[in-house]
Amino acid sequence: MDKETLGTLLVLGTAIGSGAAIVINRFFVLKVEPVVFTAIRALFIGLVFLALSKKFKGESKPVPLWNLAVLGLIGGGLAFLLFFTGLPLTTGGRAAFIHKTLPVWASLLALVFLGEKLTDKQKLAMGTALLGLVVLQYENLPLDVRTGDILALLATILWAVENTLAKRFMRLGETNWRVTFGRMFFGSLFLFSVAALQGKLHLIAELQPVQWLYIAVSTLLLTWYVLTWYWGLRFINLSKASSILLLSPVISLVLGVLFLNEPVYSLQLVGSALILLGCGILARTKSEVAGGGFP
Repeated sequence: MDKETLGTLLVLGTAIGSGAAIVINRFFVLKVEPVVFTAIRALFIGLVFLALSKKFKGESKPVPLWNLAVLGLIGGGLAFLLFFTGLPLTTGGRAAFIHKTLPVWASLLALVFLGEKLTDKQKLAMGTALLGLVVLQYENLPLDVRTGDILALLATILWAVENTLAKRFMRLGETNWRVTFGRMFFGSLFLFSVAALQGKLHLIAELQPVQWLYIAVSTLLLTWYVLTWYWGLRFINLSKASSILLLSPVISLVLGVLFLNEPVYSLQLVGSALILLGCGILARTKSEVAGGGFP
């Protein structure tokens, strides 16, 4: 299997896992404080990928550890903090829609800082998928501006910055295993520090067994996400990879209908069809950078 196909399949796995996670999380009604919850998950996953990075060294050219720390601070720390701070100040649907604009910001950064090349066909495909997202989540469009919307947007842009840095580090010879370790581990240290400043660390000792079960299941889902995402990003363009993630709400819609008996409406069907069309075209395109090279 060539690297382009492998990378595309891995990111498709990310989209499927992300869409399934949204449905699975609906079965958990017991809440866990978000900063503590995210920090615990990130720490466990970071330690797992630290072990994997030692096992799968290959012929890598490791970047300085502080580079990975910056990656974790931006994507695993600040972005999560901004998003969860903004969530109570808007609606879940609006925040989710804003987060799905990630391909726009990631593609812009990839064009400027990674030299990625977008053909007219790819631009049309990305536009079709984004239009499908707007149609699919029409009811969640933020027609006014709330503080929570701004914080969610800033978080999304930071995630795009983090992904751009991750792709850059892997181009320099870093492994996806160490990149994932840095993103999760150093992000967890930042979030634990925030929890300490907020006086919330004692909540860890107060977690109930069912809450630990929720954390364990969510950690497994997130492990799948970061495993397939950074591994796939190693082989394909960031602009292509981030756009393929637009499939996740379609996956959630299908699973919601099949397993939760949720109703489906005509706009959702039209939006899903547009996303499938756009992502289908993108999946068959070749990742290129300016000058005709490949990532």
